[in-house]
Amino acid sequence: MMGDKVYIFDTTLRDGEQSPGVSLNTGEKLEIARQLAKLNVDVIEAGFPIASPGDFEAVQAIAREVQGPVICALARANFKDIDRAFEALKEAERPLIHTFIATSDIHLMYKLQKSREEVLKLAAAAVEHAKGYTQDVEFSAEDASRSDINYLCEVVEAAIEAGATVINIPDTVGYAVPNEFGEFIATIRQKVKHIDQVILSVHCHNDLGLAVANSLAAVRAGANQVECAVNGLGERAGNASLEEIVMALYTKRGFYDRATGIKCNEIYRTSRLVSSLTGMQVQANKAVVGKNAFLHESGIHQDGVLKERITYEIMNPELIGLPKTNIVLGKHSGRHALRERLAELGYSLTDEELDKAFTRFKDLADRKKEITDIDLEALVKHEIRISGDLYQLFYLHFSSGTSMVPTATVGLKRNGQKHEEAACGDGPVDAAYKAIDKILGAHHVVLTDYNLNAISGGKDALGEVMVRVKYEGRYFIGRGVSTDVIEASVKAYLNAVNKVIQEVGGDAL
Repeated sequence: MMGDKVYIFDTTLRDGEQSPGVSLNTGEKLEIARQLAKLNVDVIEAGFPIASPGDFEAVQAIAREVQGPVICALARANFKDIDRAFEALKEAERPLIHTFIATSDIHLMYKLQKSREEVLKLAAAAVEHAKGYTQDVEFSAEDASRSDINYLCEVVEAAIEAGATVINIPDTVGYAVPNEFGEFIATIRQKVKHIDQVILSVHCHNDLGLAVANSLAAVRAGANQVECAVNGLGERAGNASLEEIVMALYTKRGFYDRATGIKCNEIYRTSRLVSSLTGMQVQANKAVVGKNAFLHESGIHQDGVLKERITYEIMNPELIGLPKTNIVLGKHSGRHALRERLAELGYSLTDEELDKAFTRFKDLADRKKEITDIDLEALVKHEIRISGDLYQLFYLHFSSGTSMVPTATVGLKRNGQKHEEAACGDGPVDAAYKAIDKILGAHHVVLTDYNLNAISGGKDALGEVMVRVKYEGRYFIGRGVSTDVIEASVKAYLNAVNKVIQEVGGDAL
């Protein structure tokens, strides 16, 4: 029988969204939150409601619509933040207010400009105020790992006495190393009164590449909860990676004797969704979810795996829900077969969504002989997301070559009305983007990132393009898929500009 449970507190939508260049709208946050519920995380930190009206709206929507996990909102240790947090959370099935204040002398002196006694009082008052709204209150001592241990224990005790049910010890700047951090957590457990009556949590950053190692050391020392993010997203170098924490505890369960409640077969799908919506690509050699994580090129390794998988694989790829890349459907497959296969992959489509996906599937089958599960996933996710775009690509014509000026003509359709423009550019993609700018008045939209990835192998591979654009200080992500990389590029840019228009309001920019 496994020992105590390790709770998984997911901060992808709060700390993860603070990754430079990441900006999610309410619909995208809600989509990720629903998937996190399928993953069976214990807590979803949905956002920081006081930060912006958009953050408030997203937390409120998640609190209202997502059931299962505890829904958490962040608040600084002041009454205004806490009031705003509960206003966003009040419809949640299980709300949690997470309040924080720094405890290191560095932060007290340079950031807060307050004495230790002042901070201690603020911490206790914040927890007590939050407790007036909800039974579950988490207190975090920001920059705890660089705090004086005796003072930190004093603040933690005050927070518990005020009613905190979760105490979080962050390594805010990723300064700790595993042995040191493990001892730090063990000392807190020894010194703090009633620490055994609350959940002891850790939140580690990855500035030295040690966030996962530090989190596991803390679990070994008695921490009950790990705060982490899908794909390790977060400020600067990111947070502890959820998938790495979960699979380390599972794979080394004999050593840790601790278990999570995570549904491991949802890990890969969650990773892909977060990567797609945030525009943060997963590096090929990323542990657990990178595309090379279960590939073997060395002849010795290949031979060993063919004879017995466990010679070079410590995890079964199917355990994390990694889809097989076998050919599953072709141009002669029908609507029922597509629905059944998508259901096996975890997608439940409405009749309208299935109609759109089937039309795109048939189009893809005419261009691509072998359609894999990964192709299907990309196609379905893209078609569902762009179905709400105001402007849809109607046609694309372009001409280019080494001895001619690249030109593109783009036709867009909205509510049955066609809009057409032509433009020249540095290449066919640039020319098409300029034509879209002419139609939609998007001349002040700045392209900041462009990524092209082959979803599967072969000359007819489905290409997935991700673009990031900037408009009035905000970032918007666009995606497009096609066997034609120019078409995929145009769809991605159009998807991003559509989001800008929807944010601004109106018919165009």
